Amino acid sequence: MSKSVDEDLAQLERDIRQLKIEYEQYFGGGKARPPAEVEWRIETCLKRYSDRGAQMNYGQRFRYGNLTQMYSKFRDMFRKRMKQREEGTVQRHFGAAAREIEAERARKRAQQEEAATKQFPFAVSWSDPDTENKKVEQLFTAFGHAKAEAGEDAQSLTMEVFQRFVRQKTAQLKKQQNANEVEYVVTIEGNQARLKARVKS
Repeated sequence: MSKSVDEDLAQLERDIRQLKIEYEQYFGGGKARPPAEVEWRIETCLKRYSDRGAQMNYGQRFRYGNLTQMYSKFRDMFRKRMKQREEGTVQRHFGAAAREIEAERARKRAQQEEAATKQFPFAVSWSDPDTENKKVEQLFTAFGHAKAEAGEDAQSLTMEVFQRFVRQKTAQLKKQQNANEVEYVVTIEGNQARLKARVKS
């Protein structure tokens, strides 16, 4: 079951990214209709796994929650743009120029989303990683980028193992040094990615 869930979540993530691309093409005039088929696949998968939470492990539930939030954010954004389009309050561009404009906008947005986790050193702090999942995800992504940039194998790093590590490390440092907050820093030193934890003063 675990392998099937991982495969479905990987496909779900691909579908969400594809949905974003096709909506950008639609709003830019490159497509005649919204991507209803992709949206239907996403909704079906989300509904199926919303009823199967008990069958997923912690890492899978964490990933499912992040994908649900990502889809919800995109869906709200697309609904607003659809409303603007229907009300005639959005500026319309046509043809190749429109596709080029929309593609450039989409590229810049994607770059901005990833930029924060590709700059080193990357630092984030928390008191309890279990209540700040977004920060854990950012740290996980940054460390993965660092390993890839250093030429290391980033595929062997899983969210479930990473979450367990930071939970144990945070508790250990807080207990040893009687602190409330722990900071994690990702760096690239030489040709190796480094993840350091320290009590935040």
